[in-house]
Amino acid sequence: MQDLSPDESELRGSWLTRSGRVVKDEVTERIEWLLLNRLQRLASDASGWDTLLRSRTDGRLWELVYPHSEMHGGGPPLLRVMSPEAARIKYGRP
Repeated sequence: MQDLSPDESELRGSWLTRSGRVVKDEVTERIEWLLLNRLQRLASDASGWDTLLRSRTDGRLWELVYPHSEMHGGGPPLLRVMSPEAARIKYGRP
């Protein structure tokens, strides 16, 4: 699987329908791999849905959110870079 590159700032997963079944796209699978192998969980917001992470590779902060509340489980994931200032405001820590 591909590690995060310095020029990436957002990975937006999707769900696809194949043969009548909903499946994860390649971006969603990559996000799941990054969560297991390259990102360290730092904090969750009060709702428990949004998560602050740090890249073990370059130290950047990332936020994992599920922006489709109308879908089961919040829908596919969105992983985006977060500034230290925004992390302090939302999570109480950089």
